[in-house]
Amino acid sequence: MKGNKFAAVGCLFAAMAVALGAFAAHGLKSQITPYALSIIEKGVQYQLWHALALIVLGLWLMVAPQRLLVIAGGFIVVGLLCFSGSLYGLALTDWRWLWPVTPIGGMSLLIGWGLAAWSLWRQTS
Repeated sequence: MKGNKFAAVGCLFAAMAVALGAFAAHGLKSQITPYALSIIEKGVQYQLWHALALIVLGLWLMVAPQRLLVIAGGFIVVGLLCFSGSLYGLALTDWRWLWPVTPIGGMSLLIGWGLAAWSLWRQTS
């Protein structure tokens, strides 16, 4: 995936985070428990931070294209979908089978950050 695609996906994830956060705060607040609301808020928080990371990663790829950065971005996208997505599902449904998906998403995010760090460390100026 090219840098502009990662940046565009990051922008979409950021917009979705804003929409989900607003919907949870205003539309769901009276419909779900405070605990479920806190789970959604945590998912939104991680989604927004990692959306910004994808935008930065995309811009970085446009300046210094590296295969390792593309792989890192892929891990961040998968991690974001698994981590935040499973939190949303857990808060809004009774699908308890999603609990194991959350740490898989977290590990994917960690791998993405680690690969990005390694790519930056190896980069020659």
